[in-house]
Amino acid sequence: MKNVPDSQGDETSVIIPATYGLSSTFVLAAGTFAVGTDAFIVSAFLPAMADGLSVAPAVASQSVTAFALAYALLAPVVTSLTAIMPRRKLLVLALSFLSLANIASALAPTLGILIATRIAAAASAAAYTPSAGAVAAAIVRPHLRARALAIIIGGLASATALGVPLGRIASTAMNWRASLALVGVVSFIAALGVLAVMPKLPGNAPVTLRRRLAVLARPGVMVVLPLTVIGMAACYLPYAFTVQILDSLLIPPTSIMLMLLCYGSGAVVGSYASGWAADRLGPIAVLITVYFLMAGTLGGLAWLSDVPSVGMYTGVAVLMACWGASSWSQTPAQQHRLIASAPQDAALVVAFNSSGIYLGISIGTAIGSHAIGIGTATTLWYGCTLALGALFYVFVTTVPRSATSRSAEDSRKLTRSP
Repeated sequence: MKNVPDSQGDETSVIIPATYGLSSTFVLAAGTFAVGTDAFIVSAFLPAMADGLSVAPAVASQSVTAFALAYALLAPVVTSLTAIMPRRKLLVLALSFLSLANIASALAPTLGILIATRIAAAASAAAYTPSAGAVAAAIVRPHLRARALAIIIGGLASATALGVPLGRIASTAMNWRASLALVGVVSFIAALGVLAVMPKLPGNAPVTLRRRLAVLARPGVMVVLPLTVIGMAACYLPYAFTVQILDSLLIPPTSIMLMLLCYGSGAVVGSYASGWAADRLGPIAVLITVYFLMAGTLGGLAWLSDVPSVGMYTGVAVLMACWGASSWSQTPAQQHRLIASAPQDAALVVAFNSSGIYLGISIGTAIGSHAIGIGTATTLWYGCTLALGALFYVFVTTVPRSATSRSAEDSRKLTRSP
C-alpha cells in the first residue's frame, strides 16, 4: 500500500493497493455498460425515432454517425484536458454528464437538437471509457491485463445483450424517448456505483495534445490502429439497420427482441472469450478467427436476406449470436496489442483505440445509410467485404515470427509476468 498526494489537492491522501483482482474492474464495467447502451440503443428503435422526427431512417441514422464521429474526434482532446483530474472524480462526472445529455436527447423536438445532445453525450463517453480502460489495465497484475480489458469492453458488449433489448421494450411499450431517458437513469446509477466503490486515485501528469498525438508516430501503434477502424466499420455498417434487416428476413416484430438478445449474448461471450484467448494464444490468432467468423456471418445473413423464408428463426438466431461475438471479440485483442507496443503510454493508446472504434462505427454507419437505400442484402454484403478487408490487413501487417521472435517474447513477458 502507498499514499500518493492528489494532483488536484482535494483528496489529500490517495490509497492505492499494490494490485487489485479482476473483481475490482466490474464496477468500471457498469459505467461502460451505460456508455454502450447509449451508443447502440438507437438500433432498437431507429424506424420509430425516424417517424417521430418526421425523417427517413437513413436520415435519422445521422444521430448515430454524429455520436460515433464526435467520440472519435473528441476522445484525444477530452483525455488531454482531463489528464490531471483525479480518476474517480473524472469517472463520476463523466457518467453524470452522460445522464444529463441523454435526458436532453429524450426531450429533443427536432433532429438537429437531437444530434447536438448526442454530441454532448459522446463527449461524456469519451471522457469515461478510455480512462476506465486505462485504470483497469493499471490496477491488475500484468498477466491479467487482457482479461481486465475484456471486462471493461464486456460492459459495452453487455449493453447490446441487455441495454439494447431493454430499449426495444421501452420503445415498444412507451416510445423511443422513454428509452433514452432510461439510459440517463442507468448512467446516473453507474455514477453512484463508481463513487461508492472505486478507491481514490490520483490524476496523471499533464499531457499536451501534441504529446498525445506523438504516440501515433510509433510504428507498432500505427500498424494496429487502422485494423480497429476497418473491423468496427465492417461489423457496424449494418448494425444501425438491424430492425430493417430482421424485417427482410421475415422475422416477426414479436421475435425481434429475442434476436437482439442473441446478438448481445454472443457479444458478451465473445468479449470475455477474446480476453481469455489473447492471454493464452496471442492476439493475432484471436483476430484471424474473429474476422473469418465476421465475414462468414454477415455473408450468411446477406444470403438469407436474398432468399428469405418463414421459419428460419434458429438459423438467424445463431448468425445473430455469431455477429455479436465477432463484433466484440476484436477489441480486447487490439487493446492487448497496443499496450504491449507502448506500455508506458497505456492510457494514450487505449484512448486512441477508443477513437478508432467510434471512427469505424461512424464510417460504417455512413456507408450503411447509403447501402440501405439499395437493400438490406447489399448492406450486409458491404459489411462482409469490409470484414474480409480486415482479415487481409491482419495477414499483410503481421511480420513473420522469425523476424520478431525476440520482440514477441518480450511482449509476452511484459503481459504475463506477475
